[in-house]
Amino acid sequence: MVDMKALLVCEYREGKLLESSYELLAFADKLGVDRALLLIGCESEAPKVNERIYVADAAKYGEYNPDAHKRIVLAAMDKENADYIVFLHSSFGWDLAPRVAAALKAGQVSEIVAIVKDGFEGSICNGKLRRIVTPKTDKAVLTIQTGAFSPTGQFQGIPRLEKIEIPEIKSDMQFIGYEPAEKRAVDLTRVEVIVGVGRGVGRKENVAALASLAEVLGAELGATRPVVDAGWVEHSRQIGMTGQTVSPRLYVACGISGAIHHLAGITKSDYIIAINKDRDAPIGAVADVLAVVDVMKLVQTITAKLQ
Repeated sequence: MVDMKALLVCEYREGKLLESSYELLAFADKLGVDRALLLIGCESEAPKVNERIYVADAAKYGEYNPDAHKRIVLAAMDKENADYIVFLHSSFGWDLAPRVAAALKAGQVSEIVAIVKDGFEGSICNGKLRRIVTPKTDKAVLTIQTGAFSPTGQFQGIPRLEKIEIPEIKSDMQFIGYEPAEKRAVDLTRVEVIVGVGRGVGRKENVAALASLAEVLGAELGATRPVVDAGWVEHSRQIGMTGQTVSPRLYVACGISGAIHHLAGITKSDYIIAINKDRDAPIGAVADVLAVVDVMKLVQTITAKLQ
């Protein structure tokens, strides 16, 4: 997209830049646009990239205040006149993006998982359907699904920092703090080896064989959302956007096609082995090894060899 620009709004929480902010840069790269960044945080946490980064002091404006943060984004837009304003699809983005879109009278496209010829592909109905949306306004506000645009390499550089300030405003809202997520019965975030169960295993009765494989590997069992929704595996073992985000040394994906909602939860795995009879399954794009074979036959063979 020649001569187009994106303003990328980074996320900052409890004094730290969120690593997922670098996914905004990966999205801009894929979109093929120039970019500038905005961080409401502290200068020392600015992304290490050779880009212009506007910095508003979180100590002054709060880690989150929708009234102030909206004004800060609009002030950065006054300087950049960007075609796109891009947020992560997170609680921060969910709340702030529509406020900015309304102020600019701009279209908004939420939960983008891919860039396609006619626009942006997004997820709807809790990930059960996809849609393609083309913004009709001159400017557009976008939110991107975490994990959909993971950086392929390391971003490095020296940022060109520019402070941004707004007049003091009165707000009826006050940021109190963060509420920790509810503790789960099974904490897969600390597990080194996980065997993931997808619908490709065939039926609920086959989950026992996957559990046996997990046992001989010294692993825990994980599952995709459709498997959990079907009642094959308990919800505490769900991995993905609406489950746990894991980073094991080894992830064995059994019968998992690779929906973006699940991939978002496993991209930090050190090594991914996928077992799937479909060689074109999306999981193959992120797997280090893809075994194109009947899942249950291979699982039973491996389990028998290791027992």
